[in-house]
Amino acid sequence: MPRITSTSFRNGCFRANVLLAANLWAAPPGPSSRGSDMLPSDPTSSRPSVLPLTRGQKAAASPGGACDPDWLGLGGGRCREPGEPGRAGQGAAERADGAGAMGEKCDVVVLGAGISGMSAAKLLADSGLSVVVLEARDRVGGRTFTIRNKQVNYVDVGGAYVGPTQNRILRLAKELGINTYKVNIKERVIYHVKGKSYPLYGLFPTVWNPLVYLDYNNLWRKMDEMGKEIPAEAPWDAPHAAEWDKMTMKELISKICWTKAARDFATLFVNVNVTSEPHEVSALWFLWYVKQCGGTTRIFSVTNGGQERKFVGGSGQITEKIMQRLGGRVKLERPVVHIDQSGENVIVQTLNHEKYEGKYVISAIPPGLTTKIHFNPELPTKRNQLIQRLPMGSVIKCMVYYKEAFWRRMDYCGSMVIEDEEAPISITLDDTKPDGSVPAIMGFILTRKAFKLVHLSKEERKRKICELYAKVLGSEEALHPVHYEEKNWSAEQYSGGCYTVYFPPGIMTQYGRIIRESFGRIYFAGTETATQWSGYMEGAVQAGERAAKEDVPALPITTTFWERNLPSIPGLLMLVGVFTPMAALGLFAYKKGLLFRN
Repeated sequence: MPRITSTSFRNGCFRANVLLAANLWAAPPGPSSRGSDMLPSDPTSSRPSVLPLTRGQKAAASPGGACDPDWLGLGGGRCREPGEPGRAGQGAAERADGAGAMGEKCDVVVLGAGISGMSAAKLLADSGLSVVVLEARDRVGGRTFTIRNKQVNYVDVGGAYVGPTQNRILRLAKELGINTYKVNIKERVIYHVKGKSYPLYGLFPTVWNPLVYLDYNNLWRKMDEMGKEIPAEAPWDAPHAAEWDKMTMKELISKICWTKAARDFATLFVNVNVTSEPHEVSALWFLWYVKQCGGTTRIFSVTNGGQERKFVGGSGQITEKIMQRLGGRVKLERPVVHIDQSGENVIVQTLNHEKYEGKYVISAIPPGLTTKIHFNPELPTKRNQLIQRLPMGSVIKCMVYYKEAFWRRMDYCGSMVIEDEEAPISITLDDTKPDGSVPAIMGFILTRKAFKLVHLSKEERKRKICELYAKVLGSEEALHPVHYEEKNWSAEQYSGGCYTVYFPPGIMTQYGRIIRESFGRIYFAGTETATQWSGYMEGAVQAGERAAKEDVPALPITTTFWERNLPSIPGLLMLVGVFTPMAALGLFAYKKGLLFRN
C-alpha cells in the first residue's frame, strides 16, 4: 500500500488585490557530455506567461511588514513586523526588484526531490553529468516522509512498503546501506464485517458460505485473467481497451460479482490499493494497475507481497542519503514556475526568481502539478489536456502508539481488514519496530472516509480510531494510546494527494500514451509514468532511471579543436613523407648558401 504538504496563501496580510493575484500563483514543487555509453540499457526505456509578485512587491502590499515562509507555500507563514528579521539566507536569493538571479548552469535540471527525481539525479551524477535538483518543499522525499521524534523514534507517514519483485528500490537501498525488516504477520489477522471480528491467516477473507467463496474466487481469477490481456507498457493497446476504458470498476464489479459480500470486499480492494472509489476509476486502468504490480494476490498481500517489508530507519533515508551524495546540487524551497526552452538551453525559473540553465529538464513531480508551471513554448494540446484529467487519490495515514503490543498477547498480528461504513479505518498493519520497541498500529483513512473525517480535529480522529480498535480487537487497552501521528496527504500542496493519480473512464485510451512522451528537451518521470509497480517507490525508481537514460543519449557530443583536427596514423605518415624531403631540401639549400643569410 503506497503513499504523500499543503498550505496556501492563508495569511491575512495581503490586500484584496494582492490576494487575487497570488491565487493565480499556487506554485508547484518543485551534469559534460559523453555519457551515452555509460549507462545500462533499459527495455522500458500552456499557459500564457504572467510574472508573479516579487517578495518586495508582496512586502509593499502588506500593511506594516513582510511575509515569511508561507509566501513560498511551505506552511506556517506569518507576517513580520517592520524591522523584524526574516529567515537566515533567504534575502540573498530573493531580490526585491524582481530581477532574476541566475543560478547554476548544468547538463540536466531535475524538478522534484522525491524518489523518482533523486534516482534520476543520482544516475546522471554517477555518469559524470552535472545536475541540479529543484524541490519546492523544505525537505527531500516527496511522497515519502520519515518523521523523527522521541515518542516514535522514526515513523514513515508516507510511502513505506517494499516487497518481492521490487528489485530497483531494494538495489538502491542496499547501495545506500539501508536495511529492511519484515512486517509482522506471524499471528492471526482480524476480518471485521457486520460488527463481528473473525480471526484468520492472510488478508483475504475466509468464508464459510460456498456461494460467497465461489464469488470471491471468481473475482480474483477474473481480474487476473483480464489483466493478462493488458500490455504493461501500453495498456491502451489491449484488445478490449476501448470497451474496458468506458467502464468504471463499479460497473465491472457488478458484472463479475453475484453476492453483496464479494461486491463489498471488491470495493474495499479498490479503496485500499488506489485510494479512490470504484465509480471514479476506469476498469482498464485499475486492471492494468493490479497487473503491473504482479496481480491481485501480490499487490494485496504482506507475505510475498507488496507490503512484506519496511526500511530500518525509515524510507526517507533513501532521498536523504542521495542528497548527501549530491551535496549542494539539491536546492530546497525552490518551486518552479516557468520553463523556457525557446533558446539554445532550457531556462528554469523558480518562485523566488532564481534561474537555472540546463541542456535538458526532467520533471519528476505529479502530473497535475505541472499545470502550475508556465511553459514556453506551451505544452502540446494532448499533454495539456491529460494533466488536467488525472486526480490524486485521498488518504490519511494514522499511527497509534501503545505502551506494549497487547494484540500479540491475544495472538493477533495487528493486521485488520475492516468492512464497516462507519469505521474510520479500512485496513491496518503492525507498525512496531523490528526490535519490538515503540509498539504501534498503522491504519489508513481512505477516499470517502478521508473526506468525511477531514473536518474533525486530530484528537477527535484519534479517539474514533482507538474506539474502533477496541471494538475490533475486543480489548479496552486500545483506548489508552501513549502517542498518535497522522498525515493527511490530500492537504499537501506539493503532492495533492496520495498514493498516486488515478485514471477516470475514457482517459487511458485517449490520452494515456502521452504520459511518458518527452516535450522538446523536457522528459517526464515520477511513479505515475512507471510500467512496473507504478504508484510505489519501486515505480518511482524505474521512472527516474528511465528518464535519466533518455537524457544521456540526447546530450550533444562536444569535442576539442585537437580532437577534431589531429591526423590519423596514415595521415601522419603522409605528412612525414611530404615534409621530410622538404626539410632536407631546405637544409641543403641553407648550407650551400642558396638561401638568404643575415
